[in-house]
Amino acid sequence: MIISAILIVAIAFAYGIAPGALFPALFDFKVETTDLHNIFRSIMCLYIGMVILWVAGIFKPRYWNTATMVNIIFMSGLALGRLISFAADGIPSITLLIGFFVEVSLGALSYFNWKKYRVR
Repeated sequence: MIISAILIVAIAFAYGIAPGALFPALFDFKVETTDLHNIFRSIMCLYIGMVILWVAGIFKPRYWNTATMVNIIFMSGLALGRLISFAADGIPSITLLIGFFVEVSLGALSYFNWKKYRVR
């Protein structure tokens, strides 16, 4: 969960602090409207909320099971969304392909940790 927390907090801030600068530089679209800025800042806070739960799970054993399960669902959900996009839209840029493999890896790692260490 530590790796997930570090990566997702960085991505969250990248999405929310300057979406108008980030997205044209990394991807082929511009964030020009208030609505798009609002959406990306909302995503930033959603991601930060996930990170808060993961950090709670790291430091408070009573939250570990829940935080780990949320990490599994979060990473697997992102990876599944990318798979659907691969099938519907084609293969994306290398940046998004790397993201897919990181999400699958972190989801799988969290699942194996949950199976091994979960509190019953």
